[in-house]
Parts: sequence; structure tokens; C-alpha cells
Amino acid sequence: MYSESDLAAAVEAGVLSPEAVNAFRNHVAESREAPAVDEEHFRLLTGFNDIFVAIAAALVLAAVAWLGADLMRMLVQVGDHEGPRAAGAAMIGGGAAVAASSWLLAEYFTRRRRMALPSILLLLAFVGSAFATLAGLFAINAEWIEQTFNLQGDMAHRQAGGVMIALVGIGTAVATFVHWKRFMVPITVAAGAMAMVGIAIGMVVALVPGAETRVYWMALAAGLIVFAVAMAWDMSDRERRTRRSDVAFWLHLLAAPLIAHPIFHLLGVFDGDIPMAMAGVVLILYVAFASVALAIDRRALLVSSLAYVLYALYAIFNQTGAVELSAALTALVIGSALLTLSAFWQPMRRGVVGVLGGLEHRLPPVRQPALG
Repeated sequence: MYSESDLAAAVEAGVLSPEAVNAFRNHVAESREAPAVDEEHFRLLTGFNDIFVAIAAALVLAAVAWLGADLMRMLVQVGDHEGPRAAGAAMIGGGAAVAASSWLLAEYFTRRRRMALPSILLLLAFVGSAFATLAGLFAINAEWIEQTFNLQGDMAHRQAGGVMIALVGIGTAVATFVHWKRFMVPITVAAGAMAMVGIAIGMVVALVPGAETRVYWMALAAGLIVFAVAMAWDMSDRERRTRRSDVAFWLHLLAAPLIAHPIFHLLGVFDGDIPMAMAGVVLILYVAFASVALAIDRRALLVSSLAYVLYALYAIFNQTGAVELSAALTALVIGSALLTLSAFWQPMRRGVVGVLGGLEHRLPPVRQPALG
């Protein structure tokens, strides 16, 4: 499968002419009765070899992490496998080994071979191992930090923890940025955003007493911010022909659960048997999410909130007396609705975008432009 990025690269290399590529795009749009942007392309597999390489890379990285952790324990002379010093040594050794190995593997499988799934795996391994290495540095020096800064009391420890989280987060963000500049893997921006969200929420919980009761509100705010960032990437490539669209896809995939799950949890959807009125509210919210998905031509928000609307519809059927058939009726109604939405995505999208007025020129086009 060839992505829009591959076609753009072929044009830049002189392999294909711009006219030939535009004619190909128009042909695909006409044959599928949908513009190219509607396909919401992203590359996860370039072939079965991606799966083969990803499994092999995972085995290598797991082995390297194990060996690195044991080697570092021996170097710092940690006899047992318990306590912050032992955990810190394992995190430093294993994390540094995985970070170095994943970078070296990416030099071949990402930069030269451009393999999609292994690139994603290696990126996530690098970010996670960078975080583990930096966190291990604090863990192995926990006792020294406590004595040097005379940390006494629960609040002092919470504040120190917040500062450490911030420093680890900044270091991880820098490492992620360096990886992005070198390899340009589209999921990198979303991975960095996810790390920043987790670190920001962790810092607030650590530094502000009682903040743990507001985690869902913080997650919702973070989701809206990530969604805004995703839209900025999307609007910079409305026709979805460059890597920027791939970056936006992963950001939308991150923003969707951060928006949907807090909203439905705050409504108490899974707190027990929900009343009919609450089930109706859930269905109305799902329709609102569908309208947003149609406007921006992204389906992630629909998928993230699917479990909640299934539960709400099940409750409605259950409370109307169709107890034995409620699960089957729920699956039938939602499945039929989603298939209908998919089949008539473009006509429905034209209707939604048409009522937005001036925003139409900032959203993905509803028709494939006739180029070439």
C-alpha cells in the first residue's frame, strides 16, 4: 500500500510527474465515489514483513532490557532485587540499553527501509526507555536527595516528587523531539503529547492536595488541548497529502479517549443502572460526537465513545422490557447505524460542513479537487 507521503516523495524524486499523480488521485476518488481525504490513510503495515520484523525487534529489545538491568545491578553492587536503589539500577541499565538499541534499529528499519509497524514499535520503545532511564536516575539517588534537601513530611515528599516528575518529563520531551528530528515517525508527536499529559496530571496531583479528585476534569482539559493541536496539524494539510496529516491522525487518536471517557465517567454512566434520561443524554452526546467527526472527517471520536453508547442503548432496551433480546437489539441498532454512517459518510458530511459557513474552507474538502 502506498501512502500520500510516498506519492509526494516520488514526485520530488522525479519518478512520477505531478500530472500523473493528480490523475491517479482523481481516478481513485471517482472509482470510490469519495475524495482521497475521506480515506483517512495511515500506514500501519507495508507488508507481512512488518509483523515479522516487529516480533523480532520486540524479542531483541526485551532481551537487551533484561541484560542491561542485570549488568547495571552488578556495576552498582546491588545485591538484592528490592528497594529504590535496585529498581533505579534496573531502570537505568535496561532503559539505556533499550534506548540505544531502538535508535540503532531505527537507523535501518525506519530511515532506510521505512517500515511502518517496526518504526512505531521502535519509537515507543525509545520514548519509554528514555523515561525509564531518567526516572531510574532519581530512584537510585532517592536516599541522597532526601538527606541533601532534608525532606521531612508528606508534603515535602509530594513536592519533591512533583519536581522530579517535571524534570523527567522535560528530559523525555527533549529525547522525543530529537527522535522526531532524526526519523520523522508520525506517531512521535502523539507519543510526546501523551507523555506531557501524563506528566502534567502527575505533577498537579503531586503538588496540589486533593487534586486526585479532579483527574477526569484535567484529562478532559488535556484532551481538548490535544484536539486543538491535532486540528492545527490537520488544517495545515487540508487535502491530506503529506506527513502532517499522519501526525494529525495519531493526535486525534490520542485526543478522542481523553475527551470521551472523562465526559461519560463524569456523567456516571458506569456507576450502576443508568436511568432512561441519562441514557438519552449519552445518545445525544454520541450524535454530537458524530457531527464533529463528520465535520473534521475523523472517526476516532466515534470509536472512543462507542462502548458508552452501547451501554446506554442496552439500558434503554432493558428498561423497556426487552431483557432477553437487549444485547442483540443493541448490537443490531448500533451496527446498522455505523454501517449506514459509513455508506453515506460523504452526503452526510456535506450537509454538516454546509451549515458551518466560513469554517468550510478550513476543513478537509468534501469533494476531490479536479487536478491535473
